Amino acid sequence: MPPSRKATLPNTMANIFNAIRPNGNHLTVPSSPRMAKQFSNSSTSLPPTSLHGKVAVVTGSARSTGAAVAKYLGEQGANVVVNYVNDASLADGVVQAIRSQGKGGAIAVKADTATLEGGQHLLDETMKTFGKIDILVLNAGTWGAKTLAETDEAFFDAQFNTNVKAPLFLAKAAAPLLQSPGGRIIFFSSSLTASSNVTPNALCYLATKGAIEQISRVLAKDLGSRGITVNTISPGPIDTPHFREGKPQGLLDSIARQNPAQRIGEPEDIAPIVGFLASQAAQWVNGQNIRVNGVSAQLPLDFNCR
Repeated sequence: MPPSRKATLPNTMANIFNAIRPNGNHLTVPSSPRMAKQFSNSSTSLPPTSLHGKVAVVTGSARSTGAAVAKYLGEQGANVVVNYVNDASLADGVVQAIRSQGKGGAIAVKADTATLEGGQHLLDETMKTFGKIDILVLNAGTWGAKTLAETDEAFFDAQFNTNVKAPLFLAKAAAPLLQSPGGRIIFFSSSLTASSNVTPNALCYLATKGAIEQISRVLAKDLGSRGITVNTISPGPIDTPHFREGKPQGLLDSIARQNPAQRIGEPEDIAPIVGFLASQAAQWVNGQNIRVNGVSAQLPLDFNCR
């Protein structure tokens, strides 16, 4: 910029330039007293990704991706509430795995989080045992594939009640209980919401996931004022028993070849991203939809991500 042009800048703009580049060579940004205070309150003996002393509730965490997330959060030091509906033995196995690490505690709570009553019971049991909630991971959901002609009101309601209504109202019930600042809400969507290769039977399932992405984005504005972050994880295909069900090995091999890593994602690929978003290190990540898919090809809905 010519000197004469620079001289005509308003004083306020000049002040901004001087604050950012006082010597013209090095980029520096004035520190925020509020941010400095927040960092100074954190323990200097723990890494920013530590979850030591935090309490995490993970819905649908007795198996597959939910179980991997629960175990990872426990490994980082969190006390984890493992949620299940039917199989107590699987949930107990996850609890024992967390406890055996010797870093975080765990309990199992039977609650159908597809209902508002079940979600409230889950929170009540958490508060009864741990007295607080820091992290809410809304992993539980249902899967269904019908075209417009096949969709009836009962199917539509079942999809939206489980995948949208239930997590929204669970987040609402948990919001007053979450630590402020520092609380975390993590929703789950699907990488398929950005795929151009969806099939007609994607209608209701992807409508629910699109709704979740918008709910998360808006809640980040609402709860962000209290220092609570709200983000979404959108996995690609994940190699679980449910994902493999009904698929011949040749199809699974074809799906793997479409990924640059030549494999299908695993629950353990998702868990560390959830752990990061739950931690102090992610305090400036809010309202984001993180697609965890290894740069997967745009797979059709028949390839059920989770």
